[in-house]
Amino acid sequence: MPFTSFSAALSALSANTTAIDVVGNNLANLSTTGFKASIVSFQDLVTESLGAGLGETQVGFGVGTPLTTREFNQGALQSTGGVDDAAVQGGGFFVLSDPTGAQLFTRAGNFNVDANGNLLSASGASVQGWNTVNGVLDTNGPIGNIKVPIGTLQPPVASTQFSASMNLNASATVGSANATFSTPVTVYDSLGTSHVLTVTFTETAGGTWNYSVSIPGQDLTSGTAGSPTVLTTGTINFDQNGTLITPPASAGPITVTATGLTDGAADLNLNWNLYDANQQPLLTQFAQNSAVSSVSQNGQAAAQLVNVGIANGGQILANYSNGQQAVVGQLALASIVNPQSLLAVGNNNYEASSITAQPAIGVPDTGGRGEILGGQLESSTVDIATEFTNLIVYQRGYEANAKVVNTADQLSQDTINLIR
Repeated sequence: MPFTSFSAALSALSANTTAIDVVGNNLANLSTTGFKASIVSFQDLVTESLGAGLGETQVGFGVGTPLTTREFNQGALQSTGGVDDAAVQGGGFFVLSDPTGAQLFTRAGNFNVDANGNLLSASGASVQGWNTVNGVLDTNGPIGNIKVPIGTLQPPVASTQFSASMNLNASATVGSANATFSTPVTVYDSLGTSHVLTVTFTETAGGTWNYSVSIPGQDLTSGTAGSPTVLTTGTINFDQNGTLITPPASAGPITVTATGLTDGAADLNLNWNLYDANQQPLLTQFAQNSAVSSVSQNGQAAAQLVNVGIANGGQILANYSNGQQAVVGQLALASIVNPQSLLAVGNNNYEASSITAQPAIGVPDTGGRGEILGGQLESSTVDIATEFTNLIVYQRGYEANAKVVNTADQLSQDTINLIR
C-alpha cells in the first residue's frame, strides 16, 4: 500500500538538504570579497485529487527541487589603501577576460599587476578597459586588456613658458636697496637639466621699473662661470592705481632665449607671461614690500615611475618621482539588467548564461552604471544572523520530515501485519 506521505517527506528531506548546502556555501564565503549571498525558494509539486468530485480532496506530492537566486545587493565598502584595489558602488561589474578569451564579470576588485604590467584579477584573468595611446585615452573604442607601465622613465619636457605673480613696492625710493627686487625661476631644457633664471626689477622712476632676465654663465658655452649672462632686458610701467600698463596685454609675452647650452640640449625658447588667461596682469605695484606669491612654468625633468594605482572613477594613474601624475588607462564597467541570470564559475567570477541580457559596457558612472572607488573593496553580502536563522529553520524542517518518514514506515509495517 503506497503512502504519498512517504515520497513527499523524502522530497522534503532532499529539498532541505539542498537549502542547508546553500546556507553552508553562504557562510563559507562570509569574508569573500564581492561575494553575493544566495537565497532558497521552495516550490510544491503537483497535487493529486482524490474522490469523485474533482478537487474535493487534494493531496500534494511534496516539494520540488529548490530554486536558488543570487541577490546582487550592495555590499559594505572597506578602505584598504591598496593602490590596485577597487570597488563598485552601485550597479555593474568589472569586466575580465580569462586565458581562453572568454568574457567574465566580477564584483571583486582585488587586482594585481604581474611582471609584464598586465592588470589581473585575483584568479589571473585580465582586467578589461582602455589604455592610453600616445597620451590620449579614447573610451569610445573597443575594450582590451589593461597594461600599465612598469619601471618606465618619464621623458623630460622642455619649458616653453613661465610666469611669476608678484608685487613691486610702490613706496620704494629710487636708488635705494628696496628699489631692486629679484626672484629665481627654475626652467628645464630638452634633456631635463634645470636652469635657474633670475628675474631682476630695478625702479628708475615712480611707476617705472627696468627688468632683466639672466642665466648662470656656466650654463652657456659662451658664458663665464660665476658670472650671470643677461638674456633680455626691458621696461615696465604702472598707472596711478598700481596696474601694469606697459607692456599691454595685446603685446603678448616677453620672449626669452638661451642659446648654446653647455649640456648639449636644444636652445631654450621661453615666453614670459605678464598676464593670466583672463588678461589680468600678474604684476602689481602697491605700497607693500616687493614679494612673489607664485611662480609657474610648464617644463619638467625626467622622472622615475613610483607606482601605478586605481583612482576614483576607475582611472589608472601613474605617479612619478617628480610629483606628476599621468592617466595610463581606464577600467570598464558592464551593466547587466538581469544579473540573477549570471552563472557563477568560481573565483568570484560570473559568466553570461543563455538568458542573460547583452551587457552594456562603458565608462563608470554613465548609462546607469555605478561608480568605481579606488583603494576600497566590496565586502560579502552574507549576513551571519540571517544564515544562522535559516540554518535552524531548515534543520527543523529536515527533522520533521524525517519523523514523517518514520511514521509512514510504521504505518506500512502495521498494514502488512494485518494480513498475516
